[in-house]
Amino acid sequence: MSISTIAILTAFACYLLLMISIGIVSMKKTKSTEDYFLGGRGLNGWIAALSAQASDMSGWLLMGLPGSVYALGTGQAWIAIGLFIGTVLNWLLISKRLRRYTIVANNSLTLPEFFENRFHDRKKILLGISSVVIVIFFLVYTASALASGGKLFNTVFGIDYHIALAIGAIVILIYTFLGGFLAVCTTDFIQGTLMLIALLIVPILAYSLISGDFSTALINNDVVNAGDYMSLFSNGGEPYSLVDILSQVAWGLGYCGMPHILVRFMAVKSEKELKKSSVIAIIWVAISLFAACVIGVVGRAFLQDVLTGSATETVFISMIQQLFTVDFALPFIAGLFLCGILAAIMSTADSQLLVCASSASKDIYKNILNPKADDKKVLTISRITVIVIAVLAFIIAWDPESSIMNLVSDAWAGLGSAFGPLVVCSLFWKRTNLPGAVSGIVSGGLFVIIWDYLPIVNGQTPYAATGIYSLLLGFFISLACIIIVSLCTKAPEPSVLEDFEAVNNYTE
Repeated sequence: MSISTIAILTAFACYLLLMISIGIVSMKKTKSTEDYFLGGRGLNGWIAALSAQASDMSGWLLMGLPGSVYALGTGQAWIAIGLFIGTVLNWLLISKRLRRYTIVANNSLTLPEFFENRFHDRKKILLGISSVVIVIFFLVYTASALASGGKLFNTVFGIDYHIALAIGAIVILIYTFLGGFLAVCTTDFIQGTLMLIALLIVPILAYSLISGDFSTALINNDVVNAGDYMSLFSNGGEPYSLVDILSQVAWGLGYCGMPHILVRFMAVKSEKELKKSSVIAIIWVAISLFAACVIGVVGRAFLQDVLTGSATETVFISMIQQLFTVDFALPFIAGLFLCGILAAIMSTADSQLLVCASSASKDIYKNILNPKADDKKVLTISRITVIVIAVLAFIIAWDPESSIMNLVSDAWAGLGSAFGPLVVCSLFWKRTNLPGAVSGIVSGGLFVIIWDYLPIVNGQTPYAATGIYSLLLGFFISLACIIIVSLCTKAPEPSVLEDFEAVNNYTE
């Protein structure tokens, strides 16, 4: 084993031991289900902001997005533009009102529980449906994070992809299993900071080492037309259509339906801290998304060997390996920067595992199957669920050729279409009723499954045949169903309307 590999392994080992230590410490502070799922609603502004954004971006930020830009050009930045707009709107419009409403609605701890309490769903229809949707799509989402980890270890250490997949899954599993929400948010804060440092330093160093003219360097690395490659309106040398642009910007619609992000809003200890969080989060995501796109472009000019196929998603890893290769100290620094990728992966996977655990144990087991279960029993079920979900996600991610970008895209569309319109309507439109809510979740989730997975158009899926991102259509189909069904059925009962007014008049 080379000195360089030993140095990188040392950095990884130190980082992973720190994450597990946080899980052990957090376990001692986790006494109830509110602690395990919401950290006792005690997050400060910095931790809430960075944990929300770190859990949002995942390995996609440091592998999927730079890889797309590397392969096809800056036109892929439309996804980043859409995500930035979605982040801003989510923090400014959704966060404060959702936090208030979950407190008023019987101190709801999870998104499905909020839907149940918001609409006074005594038959627990919403609770069951939304919990199932979360488990289905978060399985795919968690699989994308584990696949990112497998590719990271495989590329850096030459470890077999499947062994690498298992290593990443086990570490994430340990600290999520032990410490719950507090462990996840604390580790996410550290991971978000590390991600930002890596995103800023690596492209600056690489750019400074490019010899000669930047455009010439691009052309030398298999880019036929540097002007098209650097154009927002070109996609792999072909003109971008309006449908393509709208499909990429539509990623921003998904934010208001992401349970692992929304739960951070619910957990902040005060509205004053929430206001601070919004500023921190918006600045973090603006810098991170821009830097990720820059990595793709600079990597194309910097790397001597052109990456192709699924290898394009390792552009950031390859840049780090070429920048830090001299003695033990430099590879150790490289290891720390590579931990930034690991941080992105772990910060999302842990949050997704926790949301799945909360849906299965709190929403399905406690609220539907066994209402008399005590906190200790629910905590046990939660930890068992974390293990089961991790194993299933591991199986989904087994194929080393699986695309991180495609896995994230499918899960993001499913959650955004099923929950996004309902979150918006439940917070801001008091006429929204239970039948409308059910129709919104079902229509949005089913549409994405049909559009992305069923080959019903001449042997192709509708997405493959049209190129239209399912979230762009699914979000508005779900929204239309909520509005039409709510208006065509009985108005909400007075107690539901009283809760809505209580949120309007809420003060701390």
